[in-house]
Amino acid sequence: MNTTAAAIEANVTADTIRTWCRIGAVAALKQAGRWVIDAASLAHRIAIGARRAARKAKKVVFSVDTMTAIGGRRWQKNGMDRVYLNDFQTVPGLELDHYKSGSISYAALDGEKVSNGEGGRLATAVDKVYFDAADGKVYIKWGWGNPRSLDRDEIAERIFTAIRTAIAAL
Repeated sequence: MNTTAAAIEANVTADTIRTWCRIGAVAALKQAGRWVIDAASLAHRIAIGARRAARKAKKVVFSVDTMTAIGGRRWQKNGMDRVYLNDFQTVPGLELDHYKSGSISYAALDGEKVSNGEGGRLATAVDKVYFDAADGKVYIKWGWGNPRSLDRDEIAERIFTAIRTAIAAL
């Protein structure tokens, strides 16, 4: 395989591939002034990079500090300690435009248009999202909207993924 193909496969630049060849990070031979890279060696090098990236990846920890860092508001009363995540009450991927009256004028889910009624049902499907410091879990209090396009499990997974992504980005 040549340096261009190897660069595409490894998602790096051709210069990086040539450097790997020079230092012996991948098995390669120079023929007629061009590097010929061993595919198995390149795959091994890519796997090493993936393992290193996984080790460096930030572990997502649900705590009062991380929840407030992503925009949550802490509430403590009567022995309860919660962080309300108001920014995560909306179904991720839902886009709504409103008329001046407040009625929905346009609704889309993941970039695909849905009816305004479905947009309203999705917008009211979740009442509250909060982190309970006592048990370290995130809870969803469901609203009165009963959407047809997504069930509660799908909505919950979208919300939990959005929370994990926000924490990982800290």
